[in-house]
Amino acid sequence: MDLDVLFLSRLQFALTIGFHFLFPPISIGLAWLIVFLEWIGWKRRNEDYVRAGKFFGKILGLTFVVGVATGIVMVFQFGTNWAEYSKFVGDIFGAPLAAEGVFAFFLESAFLGLFLFGRDKVSKGVHWFSALMVAFGSTISAFWIIVANSWQQTPAGYVVRGGRAELTDFWAAVFNPSTLDRFFHTFIACLIAGAFLMSGISAYLVMKKKSEEVSQKTLKVSLIFGLVVSIMALFPTGHHHAIQVAKTQPEKFAAMEGLIQGQIKAPITIFGIPTENPPALNYDIRISGLLSLMAFGDINAFVPGIEDLQKAGKPTPPYVITFLSFHTMVGLGSFFIVLTAVGVFLLYREKVYETMWYLKLLLWSIPLPLLACQLGWITAEVGRQPWIVYGLLKTRDAFSTNVTGGEILFSIIIFSLIYMFLGAAYIYLLARKVKHGPEMLQTIEV
Repeated sequence: MDLDVLFLSRLQFALTIGFHFLFPPISIGLAWLIVFLEWIGWKRRNEDYVRAGKFFGKILGLTFVVGVATGIVMVFQFGTNWAEYSKFVGDIFGAPLAAEGVFAFFLESAFLGLFLFGRDKVSKGVHWFSALMVAFGSTISAFWIIVANSWQQTPAGYVVRGGRAELTDFWAAVFNPSTLDRFFHTFIACLIAGAFLMSGISAYLVMKKKSEEVSQKTLKVSLIFGLVVSIMALFPTGHHHAIQVAKTQPEKFAAMEGLIQGQIKAPITIFGIPTENPPALNYDIRISGLLSLMAFGDINAFVPGIEDLQKAGKPTPPYVITFLSFHTMVGLGSFFIVLTAVGVFLLYREKVYETMWYLKLLLWSIPLPLLACQLGWITAEVGRQPWIVYGLLKTRDAFSTNVTGGEILFSIIIFSLIYMFLGAAYIYLLARKVKHGPEMLQTIEV
């Protein structure tokens, strides 16, 4: 039986990066919340916030370790499964990936050790600074990774020589047309993931009446924080990112929005059921002119559709996957706003700690921001197809030709088993820490 090497290579990369991408959003979002908790504990000499910082710091440490373990695999894949791609982009990707490793990863890992184990060994100010550096390091790490991926979406600062993209302008490559929009939107998504993890765990502890003096405070902080960042995911970051895609990747934009035929006063799609061949949108609910207005600031602006782009000779991405992943992500984002807004309202009415249905909903909503992150990644990557580097290198020309389908299939099976073990271990250890709850402080650590 002949195995499709390209398909298996893509499947393996989707598996490894999809599993890895469960952990960085939690690490980044939780790290910044811990910075706030530790600041209040230090400056107000509040023992409850110190206990909260220590408790969630342990969860951060666990998440960081699993994230590092799952991220190592991706580096090796570029050389084994994607040799032609590595040859093409090696000169470009070397700088941001080196910067991520040298400046961000070591900063994050070194200060995480100080934060976790230096609480009673350094001054309170130094200890808080270590928490800040963990959050800053994890964020900078994400920035450099997004720089590399954004260059694939909107390449800049390069010249193609001898079948390779060679770097000509480092800063143009770093701040290519999509870097900042993608970074800020992704960063906000990470903050949402951290807020929902903290609110869900806090809700569980409140329901179990465990460490209520701590869990009630962390629930309040995470709900207010979650509402703010959930709104920011929609506007301004999501809105500006959509404008950038409309201008730089019209094929992806048309698929995301379900726009089959280009038109002026293009409508935005609220709901629809897509079909692939031929591309169509059934049972659609649209608002006329809003897509033109939001994307180009002019209700009469022409927005090209899938058929227009195909007639112009531009290859378009898989339509159904791109449309569904994007709209499901947007639907989840809207749910996050509503859920946190209800929580803030219940806080205002001083009823949130007794509203059991709401606390249960917060607990079961913990994985939803991670699902939204996965859907955003699918939208970005599937929406770029058939290009692996937009406009320069197609995916079918980027994989390794000296690796067999059987070898890749074997590695997929092995990775799947390892990830099942890591995932089960993470959930088991996380559940143990949550059930134990925040520790009492032996001494006043404020």
